[in-house]
Amino acid sequence: MGHFRCSGQVLIWQENQQKVWLQPWSKNGLRCQSNLVGEPLQLPQALLESPHLPAVDVTIEIGESEAVIRSGLIQATVSRSGRIRYFNAQTGAVLFEERDNSAYYAPANRNFVPRNGRLYRLEAWFKAYEGERFFGLGQHQHGRLDQKGCVIDLHQRNTEVAIPFLVSNRRYGFLWNNPSVGRVELGNNATRWVAEGTQQLDYYVVAGESYADILEQYASVTGYAPPLPEWASGFWQCRLRYETQAELLEVAHEYQRRGLPLSVIVSDFFNWSHMGDWRFDPQAWPDPAAMVRELEALDVKLMVSVWPTVSPISENYETMRERGLLINSEHGLNVFQVFLDSGINGPAYLAYTDSTNPEARQFMWETIKQNYYAQGVRFWWLDSDEPDA
Repeated sequence: MGHFRCSGQVLIWQENQQKVWLQPWSKNGLRCQSNLVGEPLQLPQALLESPHLPAVDVTIEIGESEAVIRSGLIQATVSRSGRIRYFNAQTGAVLFEERDNSAYYAPANRNFVPRNGRLYRLEAWFKAYEGERFFGLGQHQHGRLDQKGCVIDLHQRNTEVAIPFLVSNRRYGFLWNNPSVGRVELGNNATRWVAEGTQQLDYYVVAGESYADILEQYASVTGYAPPLPEWASGFWQCRLRYETQAELLEVAHEYQRRGLPLSVIVSDFFNWSHMGDWRFDPQAWPDPAAMVRELEALDVKLMVSVWPTVSPISENYETMRERGLLINSEHGLNVFQVFLDSGINGPAYLAYTDSTNPEARQFMWETIKQNYYAQGVRFWWLDSDEPDA
């Protein structure tokens, strides 16, 4: 059995090497962290580092058999064995809870399995409830509003956008605050969250009277999106790709001829000569600055697709390789995507820009600034950055 203590507004449970920290996180919310190293790790994650603490009182009570922490509408109890349960502090209703697995052999509710590089494969198990419905988790192609019964990969893919936040009809929201590749299994016998490579458990739970309350608090702890400019709320035209400057302009003029409103037209992939050049191919796009001016006269914005891939025949490849600006595996390989590229007969084996390296980010921006921004292009997006692309 474990033991309890508190440090300020943080409730701490410990058994052997595993510690759990429960603390208030903005209004009606609690953050739960757990690891085997003795203190919370400051890892990349989605929660704002300095949330506004709740205006309501936070109370912690430590008893013989369990400890309780309350913050606004939410309350959590931790048993001596370490089982965590969450309640609506006003009504006493159970929101959700870890499984009661004391009566049978099963993996621990917080299961850390060692992997290489100080990482663990982490599983977090929770009880399933009859009639519970889950909403959220991003954009998926399965066509279901209620996610109950689904297995969702926490892995970005083309047209599969994983946002590890869900809202339950039991009036709580749950954020899996972990950047690891993993999955969530919303089964009828249990809910299981999995991180394939991480150093600690980290999640945020918030209670609310309504879905709007829950979403408001979620936004307050993760950050508010900036408002879209008015032009961005209009119609965007994009196709697989426009092969030439003339083709793109012809389409924009046809919208005007037919009296159809058009806000944005997108120049998608292979507007460049080679992957990683980050500039228009002069053979197909002879005067990008004039193209931008012509589109602006039609009140149309140009958006350009920018890929993080770098071909071995790109004019930037050798410079980036020599300066360590490309992603490498622990075995020294830098090939992470097999695709196509102009000038290569057959598959092209492409590297990725290392966006975690400030120097690589600066190099990429300076190249984009010189080749696109200087031509009048003000809008672009980073495409093909899914891990499995």
